[in-house]
Amino acid sequence: MSGETCPDLFELSDGNFAVIGTDRTEELDAQLPADAARADYERIVVITRDTLLRAKRDIPDA
Repeated sequence: MSGETCPDLFELSDGNFAVIGTDRTEELDAQLPADAARADYERIVVITRDTLLRAKRDIPDA
């Protein structure tokens, strides 16, 4: 809303969450844990720890 660009996490009207972060798919894809997978249409997006911790209070428990 302020016109600034920065990482963000927000809830969509359908209850899903969207993340604005840095696309690091190329760098991190080969480092995914064995029990993690990524579809061709999915990207690995990194946000700062601070961004997630600040968003935590707005994420419902259920």
